[in-house]
Amino acid sequence: MKCTKYLIAIAVVIAMISCKAAGKKEEIKVVAVASTLRVGASRLAEYLPMIRDKQVALMVNQTSMIGDRHLVDTLKALGVDIKVILAPEHGFRGTADAGEHIADGKDARTGIPVKSLYGSKVKPSVQDLDGIQVVIFDIQDVGVRFYTYISSLHYLMEACAEQGKDLIVLDRPNPNIHRVDGPVLKKGFTSFIGVDPIPVLHGLTIGEYATMANGERWLKDSVKCNLKVITCANYTRTTPYNLPVNPSPNLKTSRAIYLYPSICFFEGTNVSVGRGTLYPFEIIGSSYIDSGSFKFSPIAMPGATVPPLINELCRGYDLRKPTTEFGEEGDALNLNYLLRMYSLFRIKSKFFLDNNFIDKLYGSDALRLMVQQGKTADEIRKTWQADLNQFMEKRKAYLLYK
Repeated sequence: MKCTKYLIAIAVVIAMISCKAAGKKEEIKVVAVASTLRVGASRLAEYLPMIRDKQVALMVNQTSMIGDRHLVDTLKALGVDIKVILAPEHGFRGTADAGEHIADGKDARTGIPVKSLYGSKVKPSVQDLDGIQVVIFDIQDVGVRFYTYISSLHYLMEACAEQGKDLIVLDRPNPNIHRVDGPVLKKGFTSFIGVDPIPVLHGLTIGEYATMANGERWLKDSVKCNLKVITCANYTRTTPYNLPVNPSPNLKTSRAIYLYPSICFFEGTNVSVGRGTLYPFEIIGSSYIDSGSFKFSPIAMPGATVPPLINELCRGYDLRKPTTEFGEEGDALNLNYLLRMYSLFRIKSKFFLDNNFIDKLYGSDALRLMVQQGKTADEIRKTWQADLNQFMEKRKAYLLYK
């Protein structure tokens, strides 16, 4: 089939795969339609030979789709021996609140055991991977350091390295791949929302991140896992990509995903980012300010059962449409949202949460201190530029896409 940049090819690929299902051979049709871009999970021919006749574990969630079918269901139908599903933050089906404890369970559709890696532990135990030969990771990321799926991948890589398990990462596009900016995580501020020395916007796909973590020896005791990345086909760093499935309950639009790196700093403050409303990560406001053209009151709802400032009248700003009110919108991390809200706060001592969660988000205590000292956005940006330049230089060796 010929396809040009002016014509999107519609390809139907029929894979004749013999598998044991219900005690007989079954013909499976794998269909890819309406797009030249193919995510790693859809390139079955590349990784099925690596997992056939082996016992397999999957770290997946609601984004792990091949077209309109979940990866678990697809592989199960192909006779793959899936022994366990490993669930990240928000759970296997992606409905839990941010930070909510996730319990072990069983997948109702397939009966496969589900082990939580966002509850009492974040790293698979020896018992979790007992008998497993190959682990598959397939979760959509958004290219931001404090989005915890890359932290889950980091600890999964460690476990695979320590226990001698092969790891296959099925790559997916990064909707923020063109953006590399922000402070690099400092030693002493490691947490589950920041485990490796990368900037807030790292500009890596999940596969590139895994490759860099391995190559830079970021894993505990500098171990390396036996890693294979199944890359996306027909994807470049300029390929537009709108996520077909919400990556988490409160990132519902491409606009929210764009704003998320800059306004997530408010999660360490008494400013709401719209959790508990219909527009999470698209609006900002607080009951501690008296101005602002937009008003809202967070309430309990699925995905935000106890949102910050619940039932309080918040004043602030509607960011659903592009605006120059906080400076020119571009690819850089925008600190003007944070600085504007701090300037409007009636009681400055109430702006940052007492637990200094902002330090974990930023990757050091520098932002909190500089904001309190009255530093400008440009002055703050200059403090991270040298580390960012070093990261960008190192990162070049691990890029899988032009």
